[in-house]
Amino acid sequence: MPTPAPPPGTRLRDHLRNYFIAGILITGPIALTLYIAWLFIHGVDAAVTALIPDEYNPETYLPFHVPGIGLVVAVAALTLIGALAANVLGRFFVRIGERIMGRMPVIRGVYGAVKQIFETVLAKQSSTFREVVLVEYPRRDSWTVAFVTARPEGELHDLVPPDAVGLYVPTTPNPTSGFLLYVPRKDVITLSMTVEEGIKLVISGGIVTPPDRRKTGEIAKK
Repeated sequence: MPTPAPPPGTRLRDHLRNYFIAGILITGPIALTLYIAWLFIHGVDAAVTALIPDEYNPETYLPFHVPGIGLVVAVAALTLIGALAANVLGRFFVRIGERIMGRMPVIRGVYGAVKQIFETVLAKQSSTFREVVLVEYPRRDSWTVAFVTARPEGELHDLVPPDAVGLYVPTTPNPTSGFLLYVPRKDVITLSMTVEEGIKLVISGGIVTPPDRRKTGEIAKK
């Protein structure tokens, strides 16, 4: 018995719904990205522009607001500070500043931890967050995505297995919070996805899955 054709109105509603969803998928990421970029630029402008003297602030002479001035000034200032700190005199003042920070009872702990994190993440030779793996957590036969941070050192090196690696297990949808685990290297499975793709996978709750590059790699080797 032939299946009756759907009413014309139903087909039209399906097309309109699909078009609407397609419009959201196209404009949603663009709008959200632009909104986050606008919030970042606006926040930097509000913080930096307040520190610029009126005689050097272009908005003093212009009848309209110029977005991005604070961001440009911040980038130029950070670049200048880095250039000054690279010479002998700059390193001398940096050592004095670090010595002063190291003598402050509460500040020295916060400063030391923050400095170590920045140096670890931004160092060119660092292998931090350069590998995405799977690990059985929080129980057997339950797998979660993690990022290899570094091998244990100091006291941890003598207490954990010799081949252990440090893993950062992020939470969903906020990857800035998570857990630190030290597990044997043989207990983790290395994935072919990049760190950026792994972060997208975590934030989306598994909805945005990166392509499988294992077959592509095998074909390239052949």
